[in-house]
Amino acid sequence: MTDKDLNHLGREELLEMLIAQMEENEKLKENLGKAQGKLHKKWYAARYHQTLVSTICILVVAAAAAVLIAVLVLPVLKIYGSSMNPTLAEGDIVISMKETNFEQGDLIGFYLGNKVLVKRCIAGPGQWVDIDEEGNVCVDGELLDEPYVTEKALGECDIQLPYQIPEGKIFVMGDHRSTSVDSRSRAVGCVSEEQIVGKILFRVWPFRRMGIVN
Repeated sequence: MTDKDLNHLGREELLEMLIAQMEENEKLKENLGKAQGKLHKKWYAARYHQTLVSTICILVVAAAAAVLIAVLVLPVLKIYGSSMNPTLAEGDIVISMKETNFEQGDLIGFYLGNKVLVKRCIAGPGQWVDIDEEGNVCVDGELLDEPYVTEKALGECDIQLPYQIPEGKIFVMGDHRSTSVDSRSRAVGCVSEEQIVGKILFRVWPFRRMGIVN
């Protein structure tokens, strides 16, 4: 429509045209808003899906890493029985670390058949162990200072004393000497490197006793 045509229109007709144009603009805005809303929903759905997939992947990787660490580096063990009282009690959960070198007094977990036992290192390859009737332990003729033992006893012992530790083996004993079945018994014997799960480092359960294990 030209300027000449607009001059011949009456005020009412011009007002009607403006109103119609405004209504048309409003419809355009409404349609544009709907289109933007649909685009936003699609973008949000795609973003949500991407975030969900990323989160699941991260959780799977983290879980796999945790399992690998628990199996290969820091095995988690649960204590059964009373052979390590009072240091460790039944139901305690501890973390161990893969090790190849152990010192006298270290706590280790090791396989015996299909079980994992936890005992204390007493002597290494080539050393001599002797235990008297009262339960006093000597290694290479020297009496051990054992503050972790509250009640000494000879316990279940069917080996010939004094006893020399074979090469590649570790002589272990439980802290609860009267009940522990350990290297004093031929049923357990000395522990080889292949049997060892790791060195006990930290107790994580129960929370009230959480901390380093000595």
